[in-house]
Amino acid sequence: MTDDSSQTSRWRHGTRLALCIVFLLGMFYLVAVVRVIDVEGVRDMIASTGPAAPLAYAMVSALLGAILVPGPILAAGSGLLFGPLVGTFVTLGATVGTATSSSFLGRRAGRESARGLLGAERAERLDAQIERRDLWAVVGQRFVPGAPDALASYLFGALGVPLWQMATGAFIGSTPRAFVYTALGASIGDLSAPLAYTAITVWCIITTIIGAYAAHRTYRTWRHRGEEVEPAPKP
Repeated sequence: MTDDSSQTSRWRHGTRLALCIVFLLGMFYLVAVVRVIDVEGVRDMIASTGPAAPLAYAMVSALLGAILVPGPILAAGSGLLFGPLVGTFVTLGATVGTATSSSFLGRRAGRESARGLLGAERAERLDAQIERRDLWAVVGQRFVPGAPDALASYLFGALGVPLWQMATGAFIGSTPRAFVYTALGASIGDLSAPLAYTAITVWCIITTIIGAYAAHRTYRTWRHRGEEVEPAPKP
C-alpha cells in the first residue's frame, strides 16, 4: 500500500470514528440535557402492564440506556415502581442489557475504523491483551464519577472488548450503584428513612474498596503492557 493510499485510509477511518462520536454526543445532549424522552411517562405506561412490568421495565430501560438516557434516573424509577429488592434486580438486568447492546453497536460501527487507525499488528496485540485482562477495566469504569456508562460501552466495543467481559464487568461494577440508586428511588418520599442512609453508606464503602481495587488492577495491566512493547536494549 502506498503512502498516499495509507494516508487516505487513515483519514477515512478517522472521519468515520469522528462522525460516530459526534452522533453519540448529540444523542447524549438530546436525552440527558434537553430530555426529549419523557421518562416518567414511560414509567407510568410500564406500570400499567401488571405482572409483566418488571421484565418490561428492564427491557425498555436497557434500550433507553443505550440511547444515553441517564442510568440513575432509570434506576430511581425502578425503585419507585418495584421497591428496593425487586427494583435492584430490574436495574441490574437493564444495566447489563445496555452494556452488551451498546458494546455490540460500538463494535459494528467503530471496530473496523479503530483497527485501521491502530494498524493490524497493534490491533491484534491489543485484542489479545483485552481478552485476557480488561474485565477489570470495565468494572473500574463503573466507578468513575460522571462517566456515562453507555458511552464507555460504545468505546469498549470499538476497542474490541468481548461481550462476555462487558456483561460480567457491568454486572460486577454496577451492583453497588444499582442498589444505591434503586433504594433512593424507593425512598424518594422520605430521604431521611433508614433505607436512604443505608444506600448512601453502602455506596461509599463499596465504591472505595472496589474502585481502588479495579483501578489498581487496570494500572498494573497497562503498565505490564508498556513493559511488553518496550523494545529490548541493544547489547
